[in-house]
Amino acid sequence: MRKPGQRPLSRDDWTRAALAAIAQGGVGAVAVEVIAAGLGATKGSFYWHFENRDALVQAALDRWELERTEAVIDDLEREPDPSVRLKKLFGATFKRGSSDQAEIALLANPGHPAALRAVRRAAERRITYIARQLEAMGWGREDAHDRAVVLYYVYVGYLQMAHVAPEVISGEDARRRQADLMFDALAANEPPAGVGRKK
Repeated sequence: MRKPGQRPLSRDDWTRAALAAIAQGGVGAVAVEVIAAGLGATKGSFYWHFENRDALVQAALDRWELERTEAVIDDLEREPDPSVRLKKLFGATFKRGSSDQAEIALLANPGHPAALRAVRRAAERRITYIARQLEAMGWGREDAHDRAVVLYYVYVGYLQMAHVAPEVISGEDARRRQADLMFDALAANEPPAGVGRKK
């Protein structure tokens, strides 16, 4: 039951709580009764906003995609220089990526068809965005895509290492150097003569 004076719970309240549950234990941790108890609500409140558990899972995944992909891209688009955009992206990735427990859980075991689709959409969207920046910097389309895929491999590997062996991931200065190294190795401003240039 809600406490006296507590505002009615919104759909967004339930969605945030479901995403927090995913961060704690994956999609399997999204249990309506448990979330209701945590929110101090009844299942009646849940059914006011959602048809069933799958609808709640989908709303949480939609929120994750919006916050961790679309909002990041929208912010980067304020920067006109594609090279600077990528540097900002890599820096933010190495700084904040390991704190996204929901993404770590989803990558490790989506556990639900909608979760698998969300992970795939996010990967495709991010890779496409990175490739577009590389093309704008002078790389040919195929080479830009290949480099974007490899950069995404590095990102996923970093998340896993930060999760299972955080002591291997050094402090902020080291992460900044590693982000710069990744940029220099795979996204340098000028493609080498005759290699991967736009035709």
